[in-house]
Amino acid sequence: MSQSVMQLKNVSKTIKNKQIIKGLDFEIYSGEVFGFLGPNGAGKTTTIRMMVGLMDMTNGDVIIQGHSVNKDFKKAIRHVGGIVENPEMYPFMSGRKNLLHYSRMIPGITEERIQEVTRLVGLESRIKDKVGKYSLGMRQRLGIAQALLHSPSILILDEPTNGLDPAGIREVRAYIRRMAAEEGVAVIVSSHILSEMEMMCDRIGIIKNGELISIQSVEDALQQTDTKEVSIEASPINRAREFVEQKLDSPVQVNSNTLTFSSTREEIPGIISGLVKEGIDIYSVHVNRSTLEDKFLDLIGENSIE
Repeated sequence: MSQSVMQLKNVSKTIKNKQIIKGLDFEIYSGEVFGFLGPNGAGKTTTIRMMVGLMDMTNGDVIIQGHSVNKDFKKAIRHVGGIVENPEMYPFMSGRKNLLHYSRMIPGITEERIQEVTRLVGLESRIKDKVGKYSLGMRQRLGIAQALLHSPSILILDEPTNGLDPAGIREVRAYIRRMAAEEGVAVIVSSHILSEMEMMCDRIGIIKNGELISIQSVEDALQQTDTKEVSIEASPINRAREFVEQKLDSPVQVNSNTLTFSSTREEIPGIISGLVKEGIDIYSVHVNRSTLEDKFLDLIGENSIE
């Protein structure tokens, strides 16, 4: 088990006698990418603000590397880096000069560290170019490098792929995974692009109406969907349909030479072996993979995503 770098302990927030965050308790570990999801108004942004001391908690505490955000804010926040949407940079300065400028605000950042974060985000060949010539993806990577300068234990990225084209999304995703692996940083990512969260994150926390309703690994979330949609190309198709309908006691759709039906994962091998025993030829079997979006919408019962 990786080391816990942040703990939320019974974190609550009440505004105008209305409790909008309700007793959140969870931990975030070094080297993991943690996705924070929630529909509009769920309290995700409020929670992130309380994590980093931008908003006071009504009850509870956030502990970062052993330091309380409430009681020892400066020591706690020293371990946090972050960018919100598009990082602000000086376009008339080079990427390197931007990093030098920010490094002067924090004591102890060496030339070696500037070179290290430049390498980590893959900007070695362009770091001397003016930021005004950077693509949006390169600016995001430079923003991540800036947030990493002081070697934080936790990196908070709010919509890190916002506004990027598919190539930019892919490159930022790759560097987020690389940071977690090489730096051992715990990365907290919020995003509304659920397919990206599925590929980027190790664990997902889903918040609804101020409550944490699910927290689990992405792999477990995808495996726990009860039913799968199965398509089988077979011949003769009518005999195959009769067998599957009898086996499942439910209707089966037929399109040309393909059966489509819903079943549990455990039922699929018995259906395939049964068809073979009946002398039915099987040409292909396709099980439609459940997605994080399916899981998310099952849990929240809504279509609006923050």
